[in-house]
Amino acid sequence: MVLTGLDRLEKAWPKELKDLCVGLLAHPASVNRKLEHSLNVFLKSKKFQLKALFGPQHGIRGETQDNMVEWEGFLDAQTGLPVYSLYGHKRKPETEMLKDIDVLAIDLQDVGSRYYTFIWTMELCMQACLECNKSVIVLDRPNPLGGLAIEGAVLDMSYASFVGQRPLPIRHGMTAGEIANYFKNEFYPSLNLHVIKMQGWKRNMWFDQTKLPWVMPSPNMPTLDTAIVYPGMCLLEGTNLSEGRGTTRPFEIFGAPFIEPDILIKRLREFKLSGVVFRPMSFFPTFQKHAGKLCGGAQIHVIDRNKFKPFKTGAAILKAVRNLYPEQFRWKEPPYEYETKKMPIDILAGTDRLRKDIEKGESLKNMESWWYSETKTLEKTRRKYLLYK
Repeated sequence: MVLTGLDRLEKAWPKELKDLCVGLLAHPASVNRKLEHSLNVFLKSKKFQLKALFGPQHGIRGETQDNMVEWEGFLDAQTGLPVYSLYGHKRKPETEMLKDIDVLAIDLQDVGSRYYTFIWTMELCMQACLECNKSVIVLDRPNPLGGLAIEGAVLDMSYASFVGQRPLPIRHGMTAGEIANYFKNEFYPSLNLHVIKMQGWKRNMWFDQTKLPWVMPSPNMPTLDTAIVYPGMCLLEGTNLSEGRGTTRPFEIFGAPFIEPDILIKRLREFKLSGVVFRPMSFFPTFQKHAGKLCGGAQIHVIDRNKFKPFKTGAAILKAVRNLYPEQFRWKEPPYEYETKKMPIDILAGTDRLRKDIEKGESLKNMESWWYSETKTLEKTRRKYLLYK
């Protein structure tokens, strides 16, 4: 049986943090095995006093749909505690927000992709707590994609943004606690960091093998299937292609009004991608890109998740659509996730190399070889900070 950091809170809360004032950074997926939210677990605990709440992108209740849809703090009606937004006018906690606490507890379910912003909110909290001499405790949770496979470009720091602040591959194969361990040791060595580790989690486990309940960590991450394709399909946010927002299967369904499904499928088959089948389909997005317009495209069906390479698949889709429809395909212009100058596709990939390779018609095999070598280089650093076998 897998127990999360939240499940182990009472037994594993560090003695040195006992009886202190605590803030909690959480979202809807911050639940224990019984689907009890961390707010209620924290309120019942006798180990500390809960003094403040913090929420990341999409809100502490997960209600804001999209990128750059900000939300502002409020007073929680249930507890009377202040709720501070870390996705509004500020993404890093201000001194004033931390004044009533000694410890910031972070309980966020990540999805295993570098562009998912919760790990960057965690890093900004670590920065702020170091500056204000506060402690940080991370309640660890599974990486839904397991902890073995890593894939995709490693962030070049000249493309750092809120979808990637530090060198990590797109599919990083780490838990939030392991990433916090990496951040502390590489960038914030004097921070007082604690990680409440999971019990029973092994690196080869996918989320459904943990028997933990899946709660949407954000509105467009409805299932584990979504998380599996997300490390590649989020790249479509940097284009004029619909990544399936406004459909019932975001990131699994993709397309655009100018795409002829059968022609696209035929081209995608030529890449001989492993573990995946594309099914031609048409759809009307109800909101976001091409809302209310008939789009041609496909649905991704992952038939062998252990062989499936999401980032390679995303790159293949971009190559195929650009080759077939050079007049209609477009890279999205900024702004995107608070970056106003660099191209959205470049900050998503963490490099301009992916875009330039696609533009010059580089083969998928050659493209994969450079990001593979980048992940191999980073692997030595990553390995030092892993907490689980």
